[in-house]
Amino acid sequence: MVKELTKEEVDSKTDPSVATQWDESTPISEQFKELYGIVDGMKSSLLTTIRPDVGPVSRSMACAKRVGPDFLFIANIHSKKFDDLKHDKTAQITFQNTSTQDWVSITGKATTTDNADPRIKEVYSKGVNAWFGDLGDGVHTGGPEDPRMALIEVKPHYIAYWKSTSTTVGFIKEVAQASMTGKVADTGVNRQLFDKDIQWARDSTS
Repeated sequence: MVKELTKEEVDSKTDPSVATQWDESTPISEQFKELYGIVDGMKSSLLTTIRPDVGPVSRSMACAKRVGPDFLFIANIHSKKFDDLKHDKTAQITFQNTSTQDWVSITGKATTTDNADPRIKEVYSKGVNAWFGDLGDGVHTGGPEDPRMALIEVKPHYIAYWKSTSTTVGFIKEVAQASMTGKVADTGVNRQLFDKDIQWARDSTS
């Protein structure tokens, strides 16, 4: 149902379209369970790094593996994202499901490793070679031993996400009703997870 606004609620601390948008009643364990359900159901994300003299630069990348709240990506060590991360370890990962409107925004620090990292063989899948190619020299084969193949690991310190609580038809109906009545649409829950919450999830995974 849409939420009605009253004049007492219209400021930055009480306006329900801003201040009361965050779900603070759901247990943290359930919030992570639903977060994982969203990200595990998506094949790709946007990985954003900070480029000197440019600012945020994003590219679509598939997550190779999620370990609790942390994310691993296989990437070409010659790509510019590695240069970005030498200057600034800040990374952001975003997911969006255009069918449900669910979205996830993850901010954290990234570390990089070279091909000596044994986890590459653990997370490698056959389709990865399509993004590297076989150079025909017996070394740069696009396989897990290819020296170009490296890992980017993002450890979040802040996560925000929105989860739909309505069907597609219900979403459209709710937004239309809110638009016509001047009320605030109520189509899902917005959640934020902080460093202490994320560390709890990390400890729970190990």
